[in-house]
Amino acid sequence: MSKIENSKTYLGKELENIFFRPGFSGDGAEKLGIKVLYNMPVPTRIHFWHRPEDVLHKYAAAGWVGSPQTERYTKTIDLHRVKAEMSYSADEYFSLVYDSLAQSAITQLDDLTGTELEAAETAIFREAVVESVRATMWLGKTARETGLNTFDGLLYRIMSDIESQEMAAETFAAVSPETVQGSLQSVWNMAPLALRQLYAEGQLAYFVTGDIYEAYMDCLDQTDNEAAYLARQSGHSGLMYKGIPLVNMQIDSYLGTYGDIASSVILLTDRRNLALALNTGDFPGSEVRMWYNPDLMENRQRAIFMAGCDYLLPELISFSFKE
Repeated sequence: MSKIENSKTYLGKELENIFFRPGFSGDGAEKLGIKVLYNMPVPTRIHFWHRPEDVLHKYAAAGWVGSPQTERYTKTIDLHRVKAEMSYSADEYFSLVYDSLAQSAITQLDDLTGTELEAAETAIFREAVVESVRATMWLGKTARETGLNTFDGLLYRIMSDIESQEMAAETFAAVSPETVQGSLQSVWNMAPLALRQLYAEGQLAYFVTGDIYEAYMDCLDQTDNEAAYLARQSGHSGLMYKGIPLVNMQIDSYLGTYGDIASSVILLTDRRNLALALNTGDFPGSEVRMWYNPDLMENRQRAIFMAGCDYLLPELISFSFKE
């Protein structure tokens, strides 16, 4: 057997539970570092609640003294219909799936049928779809002719709104271990008060490109103390500045091709202020399909769904970039 001919189609709840949720919930959502809204009611909205500052009142034996209603900020996320399609020659696809199974705990590889085969095929396609969505979430631009253009990403939306929304933003000239700490401090210094007041809630994060992340890691390694020495030996499991984690957006491999937005970025915001929305339940035609085409002797995979992303409040963003 040198080809895989089993076809599989995911629709409805299968599409949600087997294909998409494993990639965009749990560890998958944690790696993205932002809020993921999956199959929320359409139109999909991102919300941010702000409780009243003072809910205490002087006691009275009778009567009602109500506090002001909780403020709710909301913004609608534009969802775009997207399609992912991949094809492999039959021999290449067989080798790819076989290799995936060989690295698992499965020992019976003489019969590539059943749930193990289906799970391996699904995982290969899911990884490709998740990575494409993740990259577009950051670098997407619908005005671009080719590549990462299915929906506008967060960086493009922020860059486009910097002037009109009066966001806290500035540019920097260079990235190095000597300057990176000053750049992070500058982004904190210009952060709006509303953003700085959320520090105690533990949801702030610096979203940075890889050059910023590595420069800060090198900056810490240059420190002459025992902690820095141990970090040089064992590596850094996670970086923080002022107790705020640095999240590597992991988009540097794309910047050479899709660097028309910015070449280096420091974004300080509340994680709840950014959202990725996916929908496979409220639009006809959403599916994931995998099949073998005997005429061309190739295996094909297709996914159709809705996706989009946005930020909510400009006053919860402090942004620095290098063009």
